[in-house]
Amino acid sequence: MHLPEPMVRLIESFMRLPGIGPKTAQRLAFFVFRMDQKDVTQFAKALESVKKDITFCEECQNISDTPKCKICQDPKRDVSVICVVEQPRDVIAIERMQEFHGKYHVLQGAISPMVEIGPDDIKIKELLHRLADERVQEVILATDPNIEGEATAMYISRLIKPLGIKVTRIAHGLPVGGDLEYADEVTLAKAIEGRKTL
Repeated sequence: MHLPEPMVRLIESFMRLPGIGPKTAQRLAFFVFRMDQKDVTQFAKALESVKKDITFCEECQNISDTPKCKICQDPKRDVSVICVVEQPRDVIAIERMQEFHGKYHVLQGAISPMVEIGPDDIKIKELLHRLADERVQEVILATDPNIEGEATAMYISRLIKPLGIKVTRIAHGLPVGGDLEYADEVTLAKAIEGRKTL
C-alpha cells in the first residue's frame, strides 16, 4: 500500500513508542489525520512542551516544571520519611493509593551491570546528600521487585545503615519481575504497610 510521505513519517514516529506495532501505529496515524486542526496543534504543542518545559526536581529528582516539584513544596509532607523509587511513574503509582505522606527520591534507574548501569549512573549521591538532613529518620526502598531493583536496594541499604537511619523495604506483595507502575492501589498499600527492616 502506498501512503503519502507525511503519513509514513507519522506511522514510523508512532512505532518508536514502546508497545506500538505497525497496525496500532497506522491506526493512530489515521486517527490524527481525522482530528480537527486545533486538536492536532494542541497535541503537537503538548509533545513539544514535555521536552522543553519539564526538568527534574532539584531535591527529589522527580519530573517537574518548576525547580522544586509540588510534592517537595508541600509543607504537609512528612520530611522524616523518604521513599526511594526507580522512576517518576513509580511516584505516581504510590501517590494513587493516597496512603503515603512522606517525601520521595527518584533514582532515575536501577543498578544493572548487564547494561552497564552502575551506582554512579543513577541518583544515589543526591539521595545521600539529602540524608544529611537530621530530620530524616526512615528510608523506604521501593525499587522494583526484580534482580536490578533488589541489587539497588541492597546497595543503598549498605550505604545508609552506618548513618543510623532506619532502612525498610516494601513488602513483596507485588509480583516478582513486575513494575510498580502496573500494581493496583490495594497491593501497593499492603506492600507499604508490610515493609521490613533490611
